[in-house]
Amino acid sequence: MLAAAGHHTETPADVVEWAARPTSDLVLLTIAGAPQWRVLARMREARSKPPVVAVMDAASPREGLRAVRAGARSVVSRDAAPASLRLAVEATISGQSVLPAAVAGLLAAGPAADPETVPPDRIGWLSQLAAGATVARLATEAGYSERAMFRLLTRLYREMGVNNRIEAIMRARDRGWI
Repeated sequence: MLAAAGHHTETPADVVEWAARPTSDLVLLTIAGAPQWRVLARMREARSKPPVVAVMDAASPREGLRAVRAGARSVVSRDAAPASLRLAVEATISGQSVLPAAVAGLLAAGPAADPETVPPDRIGWLSQLAAGATVARLATEAGYSERAMFRLLTRLYREMGVNNRIEAIMRARDRGWI
């Protein structure tokens, strides 16, 4: 559909590496789970040049807000009409943002609208813990020592206002993060 509208499209194996190229104008990233949230976090950490349009399944306003805070410039529902997607892509390339009204409302409301903003990589950790991952495995995958990972998780739990891993997983589930 975008190619038919005159846009050059690619499907790179490594989106973060591809986005670092000077010829990259935009990243259209379908966020379907933790792996894509991690890609978005990596792009933000790498300060990737091209803007990101996050395409989300029936994006709730909070998930859309999460995508914007994680680095997306625009948010579009996966079931958006082709013309709407084209419009969002073209507006984003030209320096504008396209967001559902409910997401814009949460942004306008400021931090009080979402007091527990947790970075996407931390949400990924909670998701992995909920799936049964050990702290040791999590530490290895994230590049930390096991002791450092325990400290990071303890700080995360404190920031979330919970006392332990189970409470953190339950809070993340209740908030729709995992």
